[in-house]
Amino acid sequence: MTATVADVAERILRPRAGAASGVVGLNRAKRWSMQAVLITVAIVWLIPMVTALYSSFRYFQSDSQINGVFSMPETLTLDNYRDAWRVGSIWTHFRNTMFIVLPALFLILFMSSMVAFACTRFSWRFNVFFLVLFTAGNLMPQQVIFQPLYQMFLKMPWPDFLSDTDTGNLLGTKIAVTLIHVAFQTGFCTFVLSNYMKTIPKELTEAAMVDGASVVRQYFQIVLPLCRPAFAALGTLEFTWLYNDFFWGAVLLNQGDQRPITSSIAVLNGQYSSDYNLIAAASMMIAIPTLAVYIALQRHFISGLTLGASKG
Repeated sequence: MTATVADVAERILRPRAGAASGVVGLNRAKRWSMQAVLITVAIVWLIPMVTALYSSFRYFQSDSQINGVFSMPETLTLDNYRDAWRVGSIWTHFRNTMFIVLPALFLILFMSSMVAFACTRFSWRFNVFFLVLFTAGNLMPQQVIFQPLYQMFLKMPWPDFLSDTDTGNLLGTKIAVTLIHVAFQTGFCTFVLSNYMKTIPKELTEAAMVDGASVVRQYFQIVLPLCRPAFAALGTLEFTWLYNDFFWGAVLLNQGDQRPITSSIAVLNGQYSSDYNLIAAASMMIAIPTLAVYIALQRHFISGLTLGASKG
Protein backbone atom coordinates (compact mmCIF):
# COMPACT_ATOMS: atom_id res chain seq x y z
CA MET A 1 0.00 0.00 0.00
CA THR A 2 1.42 3.32 -0.97
CA ALA A 3 1.60 6.04 1.67
CA THR A 4 -0.46 9.12 1.14
CA VAL A 5 1.00 12.58 1.04
CA ALA A 6 -0.53 13.35 4.45
CA ASP A 7 1.16 10.32 6.04
CA VAL A 8 4.55 11.29 4.65
CA ALA A 9 4.17 14.87 5.84
CA GLU A 10 3.15 13.67 9.30
CA ARG A 11 6.18 11.41 9.64
CA ILE A 12 8.47 14.26 8.55
CA LEU A 13 7.01 16.95 10.76
CA ARG A 14 6.50 14.87 13.94
CA PRO A 15 10.20 14.85 15.00
CA ARG A 16 10.53 18.55 14.26
CA ALA A 17 7.49 19.37 16.35
CA GLY A 18 8.88 17.29 19.21
CA ALA A 19 12.24 19.02 19.01
CA ALA A 20 10.59 22.44 18.92
CA SER A 21 8.51 21.67 22.00
CA GLY A 22 11.66 20.49 23.79
CA VAL A 23 13.45 23.73 22.96
CA VAL A 24 10.48 25.77 24.16
CA GLY A 25 10.40 23.82 27.42
CA LEU A 26 14.14 24.30 27.92
CA ASN A 27 13.87 28.04 27.30
CA ARG A 28 10.96 28.27 29.72
CA ALA A 29 12.97 26.44 32.39
CA LYS A 30 15.94 28.76 31.86
CA ARG A 31 13.69 31.80 32.12
CA TRP A 32 12.12 30.56 35.36
CA SER A 33 15.54 29.77 36.79
CA MET A 34 16.81 33.24 35.91
CA GLN A 35 13.76 34.87 37.46
CA ALA A 36 14.19 32.80 40.62
CA VAL A 37 17.84 33.88 40.90
CA LEU A 38 16.99 37.54 40.32
CA ILE A 39 14.18 37.47 42.88
CA THR A 40 16.49 35.82 45.41
CA VAL A 41 19.22 38.41 44.86
CA ALA A 42 16.67 41.25 45.11
CA ILE A 43 15.36 39.89 48.41
CA VAL A 44 18.89 39.53 49.80
CA TRP A 45 19.70 43.12 48.83
CA LEU A 46 16.42 44.47 50.24
CA ILE A 47 16.68 42.77 53.63
CA PRO A 48 19.20 45.30 55.11
CA MET A 49 17.23 48.27 53.79
CA VAL A 50 13.88 46.96 55.06
CA THR A 51 15.48 46.12 58.42
CA ALA A 52 16.93 49.63 58.72
CA LEU A 53 13.56 51.17 57.81
CA TYR A 54 11.82 48.94 60.36
CA SER A 55 14.34 49.78 63.08
CA SER A 56 14.16 53.52 62.43
CA PHE A 57 10.62 53.61 63.86
CA ARG A 58 11.56 51.79 67.10
CA TYR A 59 13.33 52.77 70.30
CA PHE A 60 16.77 51.20 70.63
CA GLN A 61 17.55 50.76 74.33
CA SER A 62 14.04 49.92 75.52
CA ASP A 63 12.96 47.85 72.51
CA SER A 64 15.40 46.66 69.82
CA GLN A 65 18.35 46.06 72.14
CA ILE A 66 16.26 43.94 74.51
CA ASN A 67 13.83 42.15 72.19
CA GLY A 68 15.99 41.90 69.05
CA VAL A 69 15.91 43.58 65.66
CA PHE A 70 13.34 41.22 64.11
CA SER A 71 10.95 41.17 67.08
CA MET A 72 7.54 42.81 67.11
CA PRO A 73 7.81 46.45 68.20
CA GLU A 74 6.39 47.59 71.50
CA THR A 75 5.64 50.98 69.98
CA LEU A 76 6.36 52.90 66.77
CA THR A 77 7.69 56.44 66.91
CA LEU A 78 9.09 59.25 64.80
CA ASP A 79 11.44 60.44 67.55
CA ASN A 80 14.45 58.88 65.81
CA TYR A 81 13.84 60.99 62.71
CA ARG A 82 13.38 64.17 64.73
CA ASP A 83 16.51 63.52 66.79
CA ALA A 84 18.59 62.56 63.74
CA TRP A 85 17.46 65.71 61.90
CA ARG A 86 18.39 67.87 64.87
CA VAL A 87 21.54 66.18 66.21
CA GLY A 88 22.94 65.24 62.83
CA SER A 89 22.19 68.66 61.28
CA ILE A 90 20.84 66.91 58.20
CA TRP A 91 19.75 70.09 56.43
CA THR A 92 23.16 71.76 56.88
CA HIS A 93 25.02 68.75 55.56
CA PHE A 94 22.57 68.39 52.69
CA ARG A 95 23.36 71.97 51.61
CA ASN A 96 27.06 71.14 51.81
CA THR A 97 26.47 68.13 49.58
CA MET A 98 24.59 70.16 46.99
CA PHE A 99 27.37 72.77 47.03
CA ILE A 100 29.79 69.98 46.08
CA VAL A 101 27.67 67.80 43.81
CA LEU A 102 25.92 70.32 41.55
CA PRO A 103 29.01 72.30 40.42
CA ALA A 104 31.02 69.09 40.10
CA LEU A 105 28.29 67.49 37.98
CA PHE A 106 28.10 70.49 35.65
CA LEU A 107 31.88 70.72 35.24
CA ILE A 108 32.25 66.98 34.69
CA LEU A 109 29.66 66.79 31.91
CA PHE A 110 30.78 70.04 30.27
CA MET A 111 34.53 69.32 30.28
CA SER A 112 34.16 65.66 29.29
CA SER A 113 31.88 66.61 26.39
CA MET A 114 34.50 69.07 25.09
CA VAL A 115 37.27 66.46 25.25
CA ALA A 116 35.06 63.83 23.62
CA PHE A 117 34.10 66.31 20.88
CA ALA A 118 37.75 67.09 20.13
CA CYS A 119 38.78 63.43 20.12
CA THR A 120 35.94 62.10 17.95
CA ARG A 121 34.93 64.85 15.53
CA PHE A 122 38.44 65.79 14.39
CA SER A 123 41.39 63.73 13.16
CA TRP A 124 44.64 64.88 14.72
CA ARG A 125 47.80 63.21 15.89
CA PHE A 126 47.13 62.92 19.61
CA ASN A 127 43.37 62.38 19.74
CA VAL A 128 43.63 58.66 20.58
CA PHE A 129 46.44 59.35 23.09
CA PHE A 130 44.39 61.92 24.98
CA LEU A 131 41.33 59.67 24.97
CA VAL A 132 43.37 56.80 26.43
CA LEU A 133 44.98 59.19 28.93
CA PHE A 134 41.62 60.38 30.25
CA THR A 135 40.29 56.84 30.40
CA ALA A 136 43.38 55.45 32.17
CA GLY A 137 42.82 57.81 35.08
CA ASN A 138 39.86 55.70 36.17
CA LEU A 139 42.07 52.63 36.64
CA MET A 140 43.94 54.11 39.62
CA PRO A 141 42.33 53.71 43.06
CA GLN A 142 41.55 57.06 44.62
CA GLN A 143 43.12 56.10 47.95
CA VAL A 144 46.52 55.70 46.27
CA ILE A 145 46.91 59.43 45.57
CA PHE A 146 45.41 60.65 48.83
CA GLN A 147 48.78 61.57 50.38
CA PRO A 148 50.12 63.50 47.32
CA LEU A 149 46.82 65.38 47.01
CA TYR A 150 46.83 66.15 50.72
CA GLN A 151 50.33 67.62 50.53
CA MET A 152 49.47 69.56 47.38
CA PHE A 153 46.41 71.15 48.95
CA LEU A 154 48.37 71.86 52.12
CA LYS A 155 51.41 73.56 50.58
CA MET A 156 50.02 75.21 47.45
CA PRO A 157 48.73 78.78 48.03
CA TRP A 158 45.37 79.71 46.55
CA PRO A 159 43.42 82.97 46.21
CA ASP A 160 41.57 84.08 49.31
CA PHE A 161 38.10 83.56 47.83
CA LEU A 162 38.92 79.89 47.11
CA SER A 163 41.03 78.93 50.10
CA ASP A 164 40.33 78.48 53.78
CA THR A 165 40.41 81.80 55.65
CA ASP A 166 42.61 80.41 58.45
CA THR A 167 45.16 78.34 56.52
CA GLY A 168 45.20 80.03 53.11
CA ASN A 169 45.05 76.71 51.21
CA LEU A 170 42.36 74.42 49.82
CA LEU A 171 42.62 71.87 52.59
CA GLY A 172 39.40 71.79 54.57
CA THR A 173 37.27 73.44 51.86
CA LYS A 174 34.39 72.03 49.83
CA ILE A 175 36.07 73.33 46.67
CA ALA A 176 38.88 70.79 47.17
CA VAL A 177 36.35 67.93 47.21
CA THR A 178 34.64 69.37 44.13
CA LEU A 179 37.91 69.55 42.18
CA ILE A 180 38.80 65.96 43.08
CA HIS A 181 35.43 64.70 41.86
CA VAL A 182 35.87 66.60 38.59
CA ALA A 183 39.37 65.18 38.09
CA PHE A 184 38.34 61.58 38.72
CA GLN A 185 34.97 61.43 36.99
CA THR A 186 35.86 63.36 33.84
CA GLY A 187 37.75 60.38 32.42
CA PHE A 188 34.82 58.00 32.67
CA CYS A 189 32.37 60.51 31.18
CA THR A 190 34.83 61.29 28.37
CA PHE A 191 35.05 57.60 27.49
CA VAL A 192 31.25 57.19 27.44
CA LEU A 193 30.52 60.41 25.56
CA SER A 194 33.22 59.72 22.97
CA ASN A 195 31.63 56.35 22.20
CA TYR A 196 28.25 58.02 21.91
CA MET A 197 29.52 60.84 19.70
CA LYS A 198 31.00 58.28 17.31
CA THR A 199 27.43 57.24 16.46
CA ILE A 200 26.60 60.79 15.29
CA PRO A 201 27.24 61.08 11.52
CA LYS A 202 30.17 63.33 10.68
CA GLU A 203 28.23 64.58 7.68
CA LEU A 204 26.23 66.81 10.05
CA THR A 205 29.26 68.77 11.23
CA GLU A 206 30.80 68.74 7.75
CA ALA A 207 27.64 70.25 6.29
CA ALA A 208 27.62 72.87 9.04
CA MET A 209 31.26 73.65 8.31
CA VAL A 210 30.44 74.16 4.63
CA ASP A 211 27.68 76.58 5.65
CA GLY A 212 30.23 78.58 7.64
CA ALA A 213 29.55 77.31 11.16
CA SER A 214 32.51 77.63 13.50
CA VAL A 215 33.77 74.81 15.71
CA VAL A 216 32.13 76.39 18.76
CA ARG A 217 28.79 76.59 16.94
CA GLN A 218 29.09 72.98 15.80
CA TYR A 219 29.71 71.94 19.39
CA PHE A 220 26.89 73.90 21.04
CA GLN A 221 24.19 73.80 18.36
CA ILE A 222 24.69 70.43 16.66
CA VAL A 223 26.55 67.91 18.81
CA LEU A 224 25.36 68.83 22.31
CA PRO A 225 21.60 68.70 21.48
CA LEU A 226 22.09 65.25 19.95
CA CYS A 227 23.82 64.04 23.13
CA ARG A 228 20.86 64.68 25.42
CA PRO A 229 20.18 60.94 26.03
CA ALA A 230 23.82 60.42 27.00
CA PHE A 231 23.79 63.49 29.27
CA ALA A 232 20.60 62.30 30.98
CA ALA A 233 22.02 58.84 31.67
CA LEU A 234 25.42 60.12 32.80
CA GLY A 235 23.83 62.83 34.93
CA THR A 236 21.82 60.22 36.80
CA LEU A 237 24.80 57.97 37.34
CA GLU A 238 27.17 60.76 38.32
CA PHE A 239 24.72 62.35 40.74
CA THR A 240 24.36 59.01 42.52
CA TRP A 241 28.13 58.43 42.70
CA LEU A 242 28.99 61.96 43.82
CA TYR A 243 26.22 62.09 46.39
CA ASN A 244 27.24 58.74 47.90
CA ASP A 245 30.93 59.61 48.16
CA PHE A 246 32.21 59.19 51.71
CA PHE A 247 36.00 59.01 51.45
CA TRP A 248 37.00 62.48 50.25
CA GLY A 249 34.50 64.33 52.41
CA ALA A 250 35.73 62.49 55.48
CA VAL A 251 39.49 62.97 54.92
CA LEU A 252 39.63 66.49 53.47
CA LEU A 253 36.96 68.29 55.48
CA ASN A 254 38.15 68.27 59.07
CA GLN A 255 35.27 70.37 60.41
CA GLY A 256 32.05 68.49 60.99
CA ASP A 257 29.75 71.32 59.86
CA GLN A 258 31.51 71.43 56.46
CA ARG A 259 31.22 67.74 55.63
CA PRO A 260 28.76 66.30 53.09
CA ILE A 261 25.74 64.39 54.22
CA THR A 262 27.20 60.88 53.90
CA SER A 263 30.15 61.82 56.14
CA SER A 264 27.95 63.53 58.72
CA ILE A 265 26.47 60.26 59.95
CA ALA A 266 29.65 59.76 62.00
CA VAL A 267 28.40 62.51 64.33
CA LEU A 268 25.65 60.17 65.54
CA ASN A 269 28.19 57.53 66.62
CA GLY A 270 28.91 57.78 70.33
CA GLN A 271 32.34 57.15 71.82
CA TYR A 272 31.21 54.29 74.03
CA SER A 273 27.80 53.31 72.63
CA SER A 274 25.68 53.97 69.56
CA ASP A 275 21.94 54.26 69.00
CA TYR A 276 21.67 52.16 65.86
CA ASN A 277 17.99 52.98 65.38
CA LEU A 278 18.92 56.67 65.34
CA ILE A 279 21.60 55.95 62.74
CA ALA A 280 19.05 53.95 60.73
CA ALA A 281 16.67 56.93 60.71
CA ALA A 282 19.48 59.22 59.53
CA SER A 283 20.42 56.71 56.84
CA MET A 284 16.84 56.63 55.55
CA MET A 285 16.75 60.42 55.28
CA ILE A 286 20.13 60.48 53.58
CA ALA A 287 18.99 57.89 51.02
CA ILE A 288 15.84 59.79 50.01
CA PRO A 289 17.44 62.10 47.37
CA THR A 290 19.20 59.28 45.52
CA LEU A 291 16.08 57.13 45.60
CA ALA A 292 14.00 60.04 44.29
CA VAL A 293 16.46 60.67 41.44
CA TYR A 294 16.57 56.98 40.56
CA ILE A 295 12.76 56.63 40.53
CA ALA A 296 12.32 59.79 38.47
CA LEU A 297 15.05 58.89 35.96
CA GLN A 298 14.96 55.10 36.16
CA ARG A 299 14.90 54.61 32.40
CA HIS A 300 17.97 56.82 31.90
CA PHE A 301 19.76 55.20 34.85
CA ILE A 302 19.35 51.68 33.42
CA SER A 303 20.36 52.79 29.93
CA GLY A 304 23.42 54.50 31.43
CA LEU A 305 24.72 51.19 32.74
CA THR A 306 25.30 50.00 29.16
CA LEU A 307 25.78 53.36 27.46
CA GLY A 308 28.64 53.19 24.99
CA ALA A 309 29.23 49.47 25.53
CA SER A 310 28.18 48.46 22.03
CA LYS A 311 29.92 51.25 20.15
CA GLY A 312 33.48 52.32 19.79
